[in-house]
Amino acid sequence: MRHVLWPDESGSHGHDVARYFRGQSTLPLEVLIAVNHQGQAIGFAELSIRPYAEGCESQHVAFLEGWYVSPEWRRRGVGRALVSAAERWARTRGCTEFASDTQLENVDSQRAHRALGFDEVERLVSFRKRL
Repeated sequence: MRHVLWPDESGSHGHDVARYFRGQSTLPLEVLIAVNHQGQAIGFAELSIRPYAEGCESQHVAFLEGWYVSPEWRRRGVGRALVSAAERWARTRGCTEFASDTQLENVDSQRAHRALGFDEVERLVSFRKRL
């Protein structure tokens, strides 16, 4: 599922997952997995706590680093359940704000975020320069 969500980083997913399960990774801080009745993974949410997130006022912000639900399971409450569980996780860690982001062209993700109560706070264009 990580390969589908982040295809540009597909070469590093196996290494990243292995590091997470060995306890050698600080990001993500937590991973939530949604499974169907047969125990097959159908979605996930990767979470962190950031000292800053666009549009937030606190310095201890829960952040939805990655959120994916398999296409055949979308619009059936799986994404909502993952985000609700993520919110509970964040509250138990003292967070009062929950942030996320998505690409400008990902209109489906923007709709899903809004449907779950997220407010759009900013649009930005990111730059990079190789040194």
